[in-house]
Amino acid sequence: MTRREQAAPFGPRSFQLVLLRRMADHQPGLVEEALRELGASRGEMREANRVWQSWAHARRGPGELHRYRQALGEPALRRPVPRLGPGIGPEAGAEVLQWELPLWPDLRWEVLTGRPGGPGGPAQVWGRGLTRTPGVPSPVLRTAADLRPWGCTFGEVLRAFPEAVPREGDAPTRSRLDFTGPDGAACAAEFTWGLFQRLR
Repeated sequence: MTRREQAAPFGPRSFQLVLLRRMADHQPGLVEEALRELGASRGEMREANRVWQSWAHARRGPGELHRYRQALGEPALRRPVPRLGPGIGPEAGAEVLQWELPLWPDLRWEVLTGRPGGPGGPAQVWGRGLTRTPGVPSPVLRTAADLRPWGCTFGEVLRAFPEAVPREGDAPTRSRLDFTGPDGAACAAEFTWGLFQRLR
């Protein structure tokens, strides 16, 4: 790694490298293409992930929402959300924040946050991941064969297959949807940061 890479500020480019680091386990080819597009090395990707993890685990480090603001700036969109469940609604100041990411122009980084202690309480992050940019059409998903790596999000697959059962993934950044395809085959769609990676 060069001194320039080490001294580079942690901004949107570095944050995208953090997302890519976890996607490399399932889609190394797509990650290599993305690194070339960003003009980044694998060493730079690992360093960005190391810095992000050090922030996340620092005893007196910035909170999760502050880290997103620090890396990505002010959100491109913020809106209140209706009641999603007990303690998650307008009374808890629940809102969605979205940031643009140049690597995925059709997607945004979305964070669901709220203040369970009331308007003056500290903000907590309840969910985060990649989602479709408002106004950009979702892909048509009729069968499991329509699912393409990096081509659809967790929410889009769930809407296409409403009987799908959400499952936890094998890491905090991963999730899974189990569903039965039109041909009767049992399928497991795996996601990293909310973006589809592979079908098992």
